[in-house]
Amino acid sequence: MTVVAPTLTLERKLLAEYDLIISLDEVGRGALAGPVAVGASVMDAAGSRRRVPQGLRDSKLVTEKRRPEVAARAAAWVQASGVGWATAAEIDDGGIMRALGLAASRAIDAVVALGASLDGALVILDGNHDYVSRVRPDSLQVRSVIKGDRDCASVSAASVIAKVARDTYMAELHVEHPAYQWDRNKGYASLEHRAAIREAGLSPFHRASWAIADAPTLF
Repeated sequence: MTVVAPTLTLERKLLAEYDLIISLDEVGRGALAGPVAVGASVMDAAGSRRRVPQGLRDSKLVTEKRRPEVAARAAAWVQASGVGWATAAEIDDGGIMRALGLAASRAIDAVVALGASLDGALVILDGNHDYVSRVRPDSLQVRSVIKGDRDCASVSAASVIAKVARDTYMAELHVEHPAYQWDRNKGYASLEHRAAIREAGLSPFHRASWAIADAPTLF
């Protein structure tokens, strides 16, 4: 399989029109337990002229062992970065798309708190659906980019930063709930995870509104 290296081609083109790009990508959408997380990375025109960090890819294309190193390089490369979260309870309460919007909005707030301005900014959202605008009280310029996490380096940065943050959180939860093996499956529907649910039931961190016990394996 040929691995596509992300570039800054789209970002450089867009930064001729906008002062700033805030790139977003989500992780944990298909998990049975734990929060959904959205990473945000900030890119300006000066930053877009810097070399893409070695090894930066969509988080799914980076091995678990290498992700923390790549995420650290990505965070040092972009002008600012952050992660927004939505809990399992929020997923149960409003559905996954609203939870993604909440997490994305919180990720944007995180980089704004670090000095990013929304005036003249464009939000790049990986995928084909704008789930952030409907939950934001302010008006954002949002562009959905299919395969943005694969092709756009700033989105790849957001992806790997969010993935490492969520994996770390799930490993911490494992200490309190070892039966589910979240240090290994990160809340996704492994066979061992589903077997533990059938034996021990649901934890407060499971998405109780989902048909979890009979869910297909997602990875």
